[in-house]
Amino acid sequence: MRVVLRMRKKGVLILPKSIREAAGIDEGEIIAEAREGEIVLKPFRPREVEIDPKIVDQILKEEDELERRKISAILKEIRG
Repeated sequence: MRVVLRMRKKGVLILPKSIREAAGIDEGEIIAEAREGEIVLKPFRPREVEIDPKIVDQILKEEDELERRKISAILKEIRG
């Protein structure tokens, strides 16, 4: 499906409902991508990834340790 759109004030483009529905684009979605002299309009869909729970646990433990060190350093500085 091809449509000719006219740029309005402040760079506003209005996509006809038929185009939005065909592309699965809903209000408020991020849809623009500029590449090699083109503007590509497509719905942004975050990718789902599988992460090993052991890795998540390790990262959380490391983050917890870093926070404890920060708190300890702040308390030492306050207490003198």
